[in-house]
Amino acid sequence: MKLKLASIALGAALAAGPALADLVFPDLSYRTGPYAAGGIPFSDGYQDYFTLVNERDGGIGGVPARVIECETGYNTEKGVECYEATKGEGALIYQPLSTGITYQLIPKVSADGIPLHTMGYGRTSAANGKVFEWVFNYPANYWNAASVAIKYLLDESGGDLGDKKIALLYHNSAYGKEPIRTLEGLSAKHGFDLTTIAVDHPGQEQKSQWLQIRRERPDYVIMWGWGVMNQVAIQEAANIRFPMENFIGNWWAGAEHDVTPAGMAADGYKALNMNRIADLPVFDDIRTYVADKGMAAGDGSNIGKVLYTRGMYAAMLAVEAAKTAQEIHGTPVITAAMMRDGMEALVMDAAKMEALGAPGIGPEFGVTCADHGGSGMGIVQQWNAGEGKWVALTDYISPDDAIIDPLVEEDSMAFAAENGIDLRCD
Repeated sequence: MKLKLASIALGAALAAGPALADLVFPDLSYRTGPYAAGGIPFSDGYQDYFTLVNERDGGIGGVPARVIECETGYNTEKGVECYEATKGEGALIYQPLSTGITYQLIPKVSADGIPLHTMGYGRTSAANGKVFEWVFNYPANYWNAASVAIKYLLDESGGDLGDKKIALLYHNSAYGKEPIRTLEGLSAKHGFDLTTIAVDHPGQEQKSQWLQIRRERPDYVIMWGWGVMNQVAIQEAANIRFPMENFIGNWWAGAEHDVTPAGMAADGYKALNMNRIADLPVFDDIRTYVADKGMAAGDGSNIGKVLYTRGMYAAMLAVEAAKTAQEIHGTPVITAAMMRDGMEALVMDAAKMEALGAPGIGPEFGVTCADHGGSGMGIVQQWNAGEGKWVALTDYISPDDAIIDPLVEEDSMAFAAENGIDLRCD
């Protein structure tokens, strides 16, 4: 009844009111620098979806969406500057696409009352909504990803990793270090030998790391990379003839630009993904309403690619959260605080994804006051170099919550104690 009344109020407001102020969605992009190859398609997908909603649907609940792009170069200091420069424009949500920027923005958005969505990156323990009121990382986080990778390798090894060696090749940053504690816990549980190997920013020099891998001969290599690091790692793996089918990246190490430089040598490389890659109907709408009208953020060549799809998916979740906020509060003109409420009440089920022209793009999940992390599921995909495409090998795999939940609880409670945060959701 509450939602029905809110919908009626929303409809009345739209029918009676004058032109409404824009709903503002800043895009902290990076189209320059060593990580631009990943930043560009993500930003293109993010912006194009908002343009689609404006052109096809007349905005969100009748209110136009306005994207403010601010270039960060994947630089934490610039990211904070972009936040400070855009928050006064009426920003409803930030998605910085950087773990380093995320860590700096968490206290800022919490003080300013603006939601932060770090989809599959950032501070993993922000999944605990009892502590992190303004931060969301659904549909999955880094610790989920590490667990999903090990679950897959368990299945590949007949359910026993006790005699296996696994190496983690990671970007030597807050981002790259995120999965280590999870993998250590999983190593203790399943008995595999874990070696961690750091690669310094930006990752163009990896000779010594791959000499170590050749010397130690791990059964599997898991990669936590980004940008040029991924391309170099895949080529170095090919150079030492490491079996590509035993090399698996996380979901930021599994895009087309990561594998194509190595040509056929990259065939068989695997990576996680938090969303499916498919020829979705929504892409036809983007071509018709956005690209064909000359309104695309890029040149249109990235439509349907891995990171374009993920950027579009991020925007889709933001739009659906905004719609939810409009319904909850009975007004089409929402504030950042209202947007937060919408994010915390968001439900993404199969019927909704189908209606959005993106059937199965992600796992079904619902957000609650206590759970800002989503389902935590991921798939494993494999690069088919001959056909130049990613092929899904699995359905969505659930993480090992028995390992993940205590880690989230421990880390988030420590953060609450350090910052004097009272728990919510009672």
